[in-house]
Order: sequence, then C-alpha cells, then structure tokens
Amino acid sequence: MIRHDRNISESWVNLTWKKFRKDLFRLQRRVFKAVRVGDKRKARFLQKLILKSRAARLLAIRQVTQLNAGKKTAGIDGKTSLTFEERFALEKLLKLNYYNWHHNKLREIPIPKKDGKTRILKVPTIADRAWQALAKYALEPAHEATFHEKSYGFRPGRSAHDAQKILFNNLRSYCNGIDKRVIELDIEKCFDRIYHTTIMDRLIAPKGLKIGIFRCLKAGIHPDFPEQGTPQGGVVSPLLANIALNGIENIHQSVRYADDMVFILKPEDSPDRILRKIKIFLELRGMNVSEKKTKITAATDGFDFLGWHFKVQSNGKFRCVSSVDNFKAFSQKVKAIVNNSNYGSKVKAEKLAPLFRGWRNYHKFCKMDGTRNSLHFVQKRAFEVFNKEAKNTRYSSKQLLDKAFPAIPYSENKHVNVRGNKSPFDGDTTYWSERNSKLYDSETSFALKRQNHTCGHCDLRMFSEERVHLHHIDGNHNNWKMKNLLAVHESCHDYIHISKGKP
Repeated sequence: MIRHDRNISESWVNLTWKKFRKDLFRLQRRVFKAVRVGDKRKARFLQKLILKSRAARLLAIRQVTQLNAGKKTAGIDGKTSLTFEERFALEKLLKLNYYNWHHNKLREIPIPKKDGKTRILKVPTIADRAWQALAKYALEPAHEATFHEKSYGFRPGRSAHDAQKILFNNLRSYCNGIDKRVIELDIEKCFDRIYHTTIMDRLIAPKGLKIGIFRCLKAGIHPDFPEQGTPQGGVVSPLLANIALNGIENIHQSVRYADDMVFILKPEDSPDRILRKIKIFLELRGMNVSEKKTKITAATDGFDFLGWHFKVQSNGKFRCVSSVDNFKAFSQKVKAIVNNSNYGSKVKAEKLAPLFRGWRNYHKFCKMDGTRNSLHFVQKRAFEVFNKEAKNTRYSSKQLLDKAFPAIPYSENKHVNVRGNKSPFDGDTTYWSERNSKLYDSETSFALKRQNHTCGHCDLRMFSEERVHLHHIDGNHNNWKMKNLLAVHESCHDYIHISKGKP
C-alpha cells in the first residue's frame, strides 16, 4: 500500500507542470486579445478550450489543494485535503462535468468585524473550489481586457501598493494635496447585495460556464435576498465582485481595491454631485452607500485605507504610515507569541520572523522611522523575555532578537506602479517578469536577476501570481551565500523537497 501511494505521489509530482502552464497561458493570452479587439465570439470559443483542457484542470486542482492560503479549510463535506489518488479522481470528475457543474451547499464560518458585527465566510468544498478555479482561468483573461486601470484589488499583476502610490501621486505637494479632500466610500454589505442579473448580464462566457456560475451564486444566497449576493470565500467571488463594480471609477478620479474605494476631490469638485452619481451606479446593481461609514475628509485631517493612514501635513508634505487598527492587530499577535509560556525563546523567534517580515514588507513604502512603527516597545519587551530564556539556548538574546525581527530596508513612496491598463495576459513576458522581480528585496531580487527572471527549477518566467521562494541548494538554511540560493516557484519548492524525501 505504501509503495502504491508513493507511485501515485511520484506520478503527480512528475506531471509536466511546465508544459501545462505554457498551454494554459497561451489560451488565456488569446482570450485576452480577442476581447481587447471586440471579438467575444472567438473569446467564448477559446474559453471552451480552456474548460476542456487537461492542463487547466490539473492546475486548478493543484491551486486549491497545494497553493491557496485556505487550502486546509474544510467545506460542508469536512474534507481538508486530498490524497494524490483523490486528485486524479477529481480531475476525471471535472472532465465529465465541467460544463454541467452542480455546486454543493456552503459551510458558513462567522468572522467577527472590528465594529462588533459578524461577517459570514461561506466556504465551498474542495471539488467546488477546483471547478471555480477552472472557471476563473477561463473568465479572468476575458474580463482583464475590460477592467479599469485604476482598479487594483484581487487582480493579477496588481497590488495594494499600486493603490497606495496612486494616492501619493495625487496628494503630494507637487499636486497641491493640501487643498484636496477625499470621499471614503463604504458600500453596505457589498458582496451580499450584488444583483445576480448584474453579474450574469456582464459575464463574458459560453452558456455552460454561465449556468455553472449562476448555480455557484445560488449556492450561497441569503434566504431574505434570493436574487442577490456572491458568497465570500469562493475562489471566483472576488472576480465576480470586480465584474459588478467595474466602471464606478469613471464617475470621478479615484482608486479602487475590490469594494474599498477613495475618490479624490479638488477644491472646485462637488462631493454631493459625485455621491449622487455613485448612489445611482450602486442602486442599479443592488447595492447602497453606507451613510454611516462614508465620509468626506480633508487630506490634512488624514484617512485610513487598506491598513494605512494617509495624511497631508501642514507643510504640504504627504505621509503614509500603518493605521492604528493595523498596528494594534499586529502588536497583539506579536505579544501573544512573546508571552506564550508554551514556547521556548528559539521557537518564539522562529514564529515571530515571518510575522514581522510580512508586516514590514506590506508597509515598506511607508514612513517608518521616527514613529511608533519602529516597534521599539515591542522589541524591548521581546528582548526582556529572550534575556530571561537565553540561558536555555545556545543563542544570545541579541541573536534571538535579530532572528525574530530581521532588518528589512524601507523606501518611502518608491513603489513603481503598474503601467496603465497592462495585464499579465497581454503577453509582454519581459515587462512582467522584470517587474515582478522588483517586488522582492535583497537575496530574492538578486537571485531572480541572476536567473534572468526565470524559475531555477522549471525554467518558466516569473510572471505568474505564484509566490517566489528561495531554495537553499545545500539544505543548510543558515548558508545565505548567493551561490547557495535559487529563486523558485512556491510549488516548485515543494516538489524539490518532496523529491528529496523531506517535508
């Protein structure tokens, strides 16, 4: 039995993933170009080819079972993972039913919000997530060709840092940001109130895929609103929300990240007129502006957006730091680890390092020196704890502190925005691979440049959404010499370790 499982494991790992990626991307690029030139009939034909593609089916299964952050979250069937045998069985099921897919019910998980209310996360089964990933492969390139360039949320090749830079470009002293105001738009229960007809009327897809998406929407409906809502927690849900909200950016100069949006007002602009247009736009789609949370704020008073606090100082200079809520949530996570008596100091340092690195990288284009974001008090507390526990380890408290809070450079407002309405599906692999290598710092960036922006394992260009990992060739994670480091895809990194018999 062990031998049989190992053979299945090897047969999955040894699939031609490089060829699969190339085959899928070639079709997606053709879909994108067909929609760009207005040939939707050809686009729908190509979308059918994606749905029929074995490469797309296997990549979709790998995406939801190995790569996605929520891959271990169970649906209503209780399954948290699939064996290699079950993955191949799911591929056969998708092959037979990709054009006539029936969704299971969704598992509801309550998520507390900071205002005391509860948001319901609706989680599909692994099989349903795989079908949604397959559907997304077909839908995303078609709609990427139509999306507004100032929309940055949950889109390939775009990030929150692009939205951050747009605000800098519009509120800095060169643009007289000191005289401007912003509308902080909040859409009331956005995902729960989108009309199904709004999504279906705008969907660029063949008939069978449209029926599958409609069933997906109906699987997560609220009993009181049977014709509205897209379930939060599905693979395809953010894309459907973007389809419904696309075009709101044309009302006035703005920046949007999914359903979070800021409109930038010059002194002569009328906020009432703009808000009227926004309300009409949203009402046609089943949504409403939250009167309680939507605010008109002077840039000099400051406002929060995407975990940052933006403000134009009295001297006209633009400043961006982490928001109070964001910093509080981060510091609470750090304190929970530092004060946990179940961990030794070495384990605490290992747990703190990725937490700190992720938080610091998110805020790396902010003003981080001379503010509370220097983490002086958090680090001081950690040092005190490490100092008490250092006797039990071969590391000094200073070494543990450096390991827990690694030095990460910051460059205020230095992010380079994605160019215009470019998309990874436009086929400009040189632009996207070089751009993506700039999103990483230090060793990862150097390794990517040395490898000509290709994966050191599969030789594919690094322009997919998949994260880049650094692989230590000799297996020694303390050896950070450049000749020992290889930049690889996250999934390729997993396969390298599987082939060596390591976890």
